[in-house]
Amino acid sequence: MACYCDTNSTQSVEGMASHNAKSCLEFFKQIGRLKHMKRTGWVLRNVSEPETISGHMYRMAIISFLLDENDNVNRDRVMKISLVHDMAESTVGDLTPHCGVSEEDKHKQEVAAMEHFITLVGEKAGNEMFNLFMEYEEQKTPEAKLVKDLDKFDMILQAFEYETSQDRKGSLEEFFKSTEGQFTHPKVQQWVEELYKQRSKTLNEPDECS
Repeated sequence: MACYCDTNSTQSVEGMASHNAKSCLEFFKQIGRLKHMKRTGWVLRNVSEPETISGHMYRMAIISFLLDENDNVNRDRVMKISLVHDMAESTVGDLTPHCGVSEEDKHKQEVAAMEHFITLVGEKAGNEMFNLFMEYEEQKTPEAKLVKDLDKFDMILQAFEYETSQDRKGSLEEFFKSTEGQFTHPKVQQWVEELYKQRSKTLNEPDECS
């Protein structure tokens, strides 16, 4: 490790602390953008008041609280992956196939963003977030696969909420079609089944004006 000045100097220690605080604040502001960034899929479908990226990740993390020892995963790790899996979008944006960016290029951009975060917050926290992000991307662990389930489940739950709250019954069918049969965890499958039941009932209800 390079030493820039006398380690016994109070001024040098204060300077390092100030620099670290400055970098952390830059990170906080960057991540804070997620609170205001609308999810692309909903914007393209002209949904009124589309959810933000952070709102999506927050509900996934809260859902994780419902996991227990019978679910055969590390609940805390699922929660952490949920909170970081879209973090890079604060830098690169919510890229979808409609954006004309390949999956490979999207991944490269997001990896670069996560690597930059390490320079802002330091190796301990930065590497933990980076490793959690890569675990999600590689989809090899039970926790990563469950978070992928939660990602898709939160999306169709949100779609159903828009259909029912914005008088657009059945208009977001493509989100349900794109995830049909892709859920692998038993608990999430139960939630999806209940969601399908509720949506089916709503779709079969006569319109108020009829």
